[in-house]
Amino acid sequence: MTDVNQEFVRAIYETVIREGIDEYKEMYETVEVDSNMDAFWNLYQNSNPEEKEILLKMMEQIMIDTVSHMLGIIDGSSTLNDSEIEPKLLLDSQDTENELQDSFLELVELNMDGNDEENRR
Repeated sequence: MTDVNQEFVRAIYETVIREGIDEYKEMYETVEVDSNMDAFWNLYQNSNPEEKEILLKMMEQIMIDTVSHMLGIIDGSSTLNDSEIEPKLLLDSQDTENELQDSFLELVELNMDGNDEENRR
């Protein structure tokens, strides 16, 4: 894995996953729910702390899966259904060499396992 690829997937992880979950948590904790709002708001705010954590983990996993899938399409390691388009992403003029999705998932695994002190909160 190139340093540029590693830097890119780390930035994606920090921006989309970590900051995204923090923003959702703050939003769901602070917004006052009224009867006109989506049922998900009520579900979250009427849940106990353990259930709220489960909901946030579900949201995080969905975000991770979505980002992973998009990176696979962008770096060419996954294909688009019913499309002959072959995208290619260059980072600082360097080919990503079909590594973005794998690099992202490796980073996620390190963070979830707590094996990488630098990436842990």
